[in-house]
Amino acid sequence: MNEHRVTVDIDDLGVATVTLNRAEKHNALDGAMFDALLQTTDTLRADHRVRALVLHGAGKSFCSGLDTSRLGQDGGAESLLDREEGHRANRAQRVSVDWADIPAPVIAAITGNCFGGGLQIALGADIRYAAPDARLSIMEIKWGLVPDMGITQTLPRLVAADVAKELTFTGRILNGIEAQAAGLVTRVVDDPLAAALDLAREIARKSPHAIRAAKRLYDQTWAGADPAAALTLESELQVGLLGSPNQLEAVGAGMARREPRFADPN
Repeated sequence: MNEHRVTVDIDDLGVATVTLNRAEKHNALDGAMFDALLQTTDTLRADHRVRALVLHGAGKSFCSGLDTSRLGQDGGAESLLDREEGHRANRAQRVSVDWADIPAPVIAAITGNCFGGGLQIALGADIRYAAPDARLSIMEIKWGLVPDMGITQTLPRLVAADVAKELTFTGRILNGIEAQAAGLVTRVVDDPLAAALDLAREIARKSPHAIRAAKRLYDQTWAGADPAAALTLESELQVGLLGSPNQLEAVGAGMARREPRFADPN
């Protein structure tokens, strides 16, 4: 990956471990990190081997946010209005929202600092495990800015508007337990990476077609969707699964009390 800012390892189960690899800077986001993250999501989106993905930071922190030494040096304000052809978001937003485009579930393992853009990347995951002493903040107000890395597409699904406003207006730092109480974190565990990998391996042993369909179902219907369209999607996804090879394998394995042998999606 670009300057090895991000590394990817895929095991035999199809669990991809994605590591933000700038530990000496608490995985702060600079231009090379943005490039590496976009390359990573593009690659993993098309990799049919991947059944679950764990995203974490090397060293002490998940991601401390933008590298403040680079403020104003990586594209300028005008670039925020640019949208690449075929993408709904700009380059900065894509490092958060493009995780939703990966068909497999994404689990963020949060330790240390998870500030600003780092938190917005974590919010782009499907599930977030955090250490009790992790530190999370919508920190942009500290620099006189608003959060602008896709937070409008993620935070409203997790917290009420008044909670979002309080955290954004103050930039208050929450520990993992407080973040879970606020709705930012799914679970608090002593070792988020180990717990996230355990969950990813559990998911990887399920039918990948059913898992992908379930992610699509909730992503497209969770908040604000037309009820009729949401109910129709439930039925359409189920029809696509019923009688398919992996669905039949799930039934056969369950009846025989053996481990299923699922085929990867095409």
